[in-house]
Amino acid sequence: MDESRDGLKPDMDRIAAWTERLCGIPGLSGAEDPVSTVIADELKPLAPNQHIDVLGNLTVTVPGSDPGAPKIMVFAHTDQLGLVVRRIEPDGFLRVERLGGVPERVLPGLEIVVTNARGEAVPGLVCVKAHHATPPEEKGVVLTADKLRLDVGAESAAAVRALGIEIGAPVTYRPRFQRLGPHRICGTAIDDRAGCAVLMDVVRAVVERPVPSTLQAVFSVQEEFNLRGAMVAAARLRPDAAVSIDIMVASDTPDLAERGELRLGGGPALGLYSFHGRGTLNGTLAHPAWVRVLEGAGTAAGLTLQRSAHTGALTDSSYVQLVGEGIPSVDVGYATRYTHTPVEMCDLRDLVGLTAWLHAALAAMPAGFSFARRA
Repeated sequence: MDESRDGLKPDMDRIAAWTERLCGIPGLSGAEDPVSTVIADELKPLAPNQHIDVLGNLTVTVPGSDPGAPKIMVFAHTDQLGLVVRRIEPDGFLRVERLGGVPERVLPGLEIVVTNARGEAVPGLVCVKAHHATPPEEKGVVLTADKLRLDVGAESAAAVRALGIEIGAPVTYRPRFQRLGPHRICGTAIDDRAGCAVLMDVVRAVVERPVPSTLQAVFSVQEEFNLRGAMVAAARLRPDAAVSIDIMVASDTPDLAERGELRLGGGPALGLYSFHGRGTLNGTLAHPAWVRVLEGAGTAAGLTLQRSAHTGALTDSSYVQLVGEGIPSVDVGYATRYTHTPVEMCDLRDLVGLTAWLHAALAAMPAGFSFARRA
């Protein structure tokens, strides 16, 4: 799409600005409050009906224009993956554990931030043996996270603690964000801060252009940790159906060309199948009623949609769908390159398309709408 022709630039700029702001906030799983606080403050003038549960999920509710229409929970996760301090060495170096799917091959030499007890971001880096002293047999070896050390410039354990750092302190990639060309953005925790920005924009859209359905926008927690944070919100809200907004692995780079057909700028994506395949036998098969609604809404809105079916990744829809007697669930998302690395990339046109798509879907479910599996 050409932004000079389709008039998308203001929408792209708004979502880019929200994404940039959110990407700049360290928010490891379990320490997402600074992220949800910014979201809540930003949306308060538009949607004051807000709730934060014990786990930290932020729910923003926008009542629909038709009291008999379905209640739809749309959620995106506020947390990011990273590390946790597990030991402070006498010489001031830190030892860590992984939290979430951190690719260990990207860690040595990486800039990080440690969030101290006062909520301050203490800069540091992941130690790497000096190249001049590394023997040939070690140069291609990837160390596991438990063998790495972090350096925050302290000369002793006492100096580390004087910085407000204790065991359990969250560690995340140093925040980055930039725009590349007219449509692309890249940054730290695009997964899923760009999804949060889309959900913020969906809230704006249904406030400005009301729909029959009630929107329960949930900015969820702990997705990168155990995929179950959104379950708490779903158990409280008991929606009629649920939608997860998250990344989907792009296959438009040479190394992934045969994985699928997702490409940046190709439009928002519908998840038909996801399965983790490692450590948990769980995944999401798109509920057929959702497939009908979303495909119809996409056609009505004139959108080009992409489709995804993949093994190796999950969203927390895989557990939300199991709440109560079952919640019709589906994944939607945006193609993303370089996932779980310090700098991920996506396309603003896909994010804008997600807002339009979800707004159209919420508008297509009046009173009497049924999520029966068979049409």
